[in-house]
Amino acid sequence: MSGIVENMNIPLGHEEAVRKAKTLLEALGWIQQFRDKHVVIKLGGSALEQEDSVRSFLMDVIFMESVGMFPILVHGGGKAINAAVAEAGIEPRFVRGRRYTDDKILEIAAEVLAGNICEQLVGEIRSQGGNAVGLNHLTQPVLKGEKLMMNDASGEPIDMGRVGQIVGINREVILATCRSHSIPVLPSIALDEDNRKLNVNADTAAAAVARLIHAEKLVFVSDVPGIFLDKDDPTTLQSHLKADRCRELIEEGIIDTGMVPKVEAALEALEAGVKKVHLVDARIPHSLMLEIYSDQGIGTEIVL
Repeated sequence: MSGIVENMNIPLGHEEAVRKAKTLLEALGWIQQFRDKHVVIKLGGSALEQEDSVRSFLMDVIFMESVGMFPILVHGGGKAINAAVAEAGIEPRFVRGRRYTDDKILEIAAEVLAGNICEQLVGEIRSQGGNAVGLNHLTQPVLKGEKLMMNDASGEPIDMGRVGQIVGINREVILATCRSHSIPVLPSIALDEDNRKLNVNADTAAAAVARLIHAEKLVFVSDVPGIFLDKDDPTTLQSHLKADRCRELIEEGIIDTGMVPKVEAALEALEAGVKKVHLVDARIPHSLMLEIYSDQGIGTEIVL
C-alpha cells in the first residue's frame, strides 16, 4: 500500500486535485440546470469602491457566461454620485426627509453612472477576457421610465424631482446582447416617453429587468452578506427564507432601513415569476459562484 492513501486508492499528493474535481462535479449539476437561463445581477453598495471585490465579482460573472448562463448586470453608484455632487459644490435638498433630484444633480448622476462606472465595469470585464456591452442613454438605451410619484405617511404627494421608476425595457436588445455572448451592463438611468433622463433606484431597476426579462434568478450583490435575525450576531444569517417570512420580518422591524426596498423589490420579482432571489456579499471572494453553483450557498436566498 506504499504511496496509496489507505482504503481510498488515491495516490499521495493527489488529494487536493481530487477535492477540486469533486467541487467541479458538484458545480456541474447546477451548470446544467441553469444553462440558457437569464440571471439579473445588481451590483451596488460600497462593494463598488473596492477594486479587488469588483474584480473577483466580475470574474464570477464571466464564468457564468462562459458556462452557458446569460448574466445581465445592473448597477448603481450612490456614493460616487454623492461625492461628485459635493465636489460640484451643490448642497443636497431634502423633501420630507428624501433627497430631491434636480436637473443638475441628474446630469451628474447620469455622467457618474453611464460615463464612469458603466465604462469601468465593461472595461474590467474585457480586460479579464470576457465580452461586455454598456447599454444606456449614451450608447443604446434599454430602460424605459416614468416619474416616480410618492406619498408621505399622511398621504400627501411628494415631488422627488427627476426620480423615476421602470415601466418597460427594450427586451430584444438585451436578449440579443446575451445571445451574442456579451454581458449587458445597465446603469440605473432610464428615459421617459420624451427621452428625458430619470434617476432610478438600482435595486428596483434590477428587479424590474428581472421581472420583464422573465429571469431565472435575481441576485443582489453588495456589502451585506444577507438577512440576519440579529445584526449583531453573524450566526443568525438566514440561508433560506420564504416570501411570507420576509414580510413578517419587515413588519417586525428586523428587516429595516436600506434593506427594505431591496427585499420589497425581490418579493415583487418573485410574484412576477422570477424563481429565486439571492443576497450575497461581494467582499467574500467568488461569493457569486459559491451562491449559484454550490449545494450550500453563502448568502440568503428568497423564494415564494
